[in-house]
Amino acid sequence: MKWNNKNTIGWIIFLLLSPLSLFAQTTWDSLARPAIYGVRVGQFRSFEHSKKDIVFLGNSITFWGDWSELLGMKHIKNRGIPGDNTFGVLERLDEVINGKPAKIFILIGINDLAASIPDSIILQNYKRIIHRIQSGSPSSKIYFQTILPTNDSFNTMKNHCNKETNIHYINEALKEMPEKEEIVVIDLFSNFTDEYGKLKKEYTWDGVHLTIAGYTQWVNVLKSGKYLK
Repeated sequence: MKWNNKNTIGWIIFLLLSPLSLFAQTTWDSLARPAIYGVRVGQFRSFEHSKKDIVFLGNSITFWGDWSELLGMKHIKNRGIPGDNTFGVLERLDEVINGKPAKIFILIGINDLAASIPDSIILQNYKRIIHRIQSGSPSSKIYFQTILPTNDSFNTMKNHCNKETNIHYINEALKEMPEKEEIVVIDLFSNFTDEYGKLKKEYTWDGVHLTIAGYTQWVNVLKSGKYLK
């Protein structure tokens, strides 16, 4: 090949951009799991299952809700794991599917955003979760809940906050899924925001996790929509 200035410029651009591309591809880890992950999954697999079960599946926001008490329903199963993300849910989803529960309420994604997992991957994983449930437990009704807002004024959970653009994009894309995926989308986000689009201060104690007022609001949304009937 005859070498010329165009070739030289092309190789310089390639060498400059290639390291950046490689770096961009390795800024997030699909295999990262919270320390408590294995213990919690082991517990879940040891518990009894019933086709009457109503499963709440998600991360710490789900984990800290005492759903049986909050909703006064004995068949509710809490399948929240602090720090979990969409990849972690996919890894342990068989435990939920094998139980053939009546309903599955899913809230997941904020830890993905904190770990810099791209919006497109999160949405792809949403669809993978949906399709696996539909395939393995077709009688289970799927309720996918929009990602909650955050509030950076607490100056904590900094990796989780200031993701409004990402949250809005993912939530809007999620709202379009029922047309093709045969799921019910519950819009939690709009029921938790203040006038600035942030998580209301009375609903959180650190900008991400919920107070009892926050869980009460969540319960009100579920009851008003009659999703538990």
